[in-house]
Amino acid sequence: MKIHKEGYSILLVTLAVVSVLCAVSWLILPKTISIVATAASVLLMAFLTRFFRVPSRQIETHQNVILSPADGTVVTIEEVEENEYLNTQCIQVSIFMSIWNVHINWFPVSGVVRYFKYHPGDYLVAWRPKSSLHNERTTVVVERPDGVKVLLRQIAGAVARRIVCYAEVGKPVNQCSELGFIKFGSRVDVFLPLDADIKVTIGQKVTGNRTVIAAL
Repeated sequence: MKIHKEGYSILLVTLAVVSVLCAVSWLILPKTISIVATAASVLLMAFLTRFFRVPSRQIETHQNVILSPADGTVVTIEEVEENEYLNTQCIQVSIFMSIWNVHINWFPVSGVVRYFKYHPGDYLVAWRPKSSLHNERTTVVVERPDGVKVLLRQIAGAVARRIVCYAEVGKPVNQCSELGFIKFGSRVDVFLPLDADIKVTIGQKVTGNRTVIAAL
């Protein structure tokens, strides 16, 4: 199993802290407490290691479809007015990632990045509709070779406190390449044209780079 680069510093710092705490506990605390502290430390390191894992997946690109940009559960499929960049009616598909999901985000289409903006904000629970407008988030727009623009929004949740986005305006991107990483509970919104043929349903579990979200 590989570890994502965004987890290196967190894992090293956590390992150093728990190692010191465990060593101190074995020196000054009763044996029972030391055993519990050591077990808790091992579980914490196991959780963090799993959280920052990089899944081993065979990449297959499909230029006529929108692939899921994240692992998680579909929590929203609705027609909305997108007013930050597209300024038109779109179909919004939202994917909620729990702390147990892989938290890497991928580009669901190939094209050129036409827009990127980071928005500081609140940390509401990510599955709430207001989180799309009020939480810390990034907005990325990718224009496909056929001119269709797809807007992506990474949204921090109640636990997440840092969004990493690799998009750069003017740079070409490939479907299934990494868009970024959101640390802990979070959500990704995808805004699609009204004529997109949606292939998922609310409550469906989706897998990044594998599940087809829509066909254009």
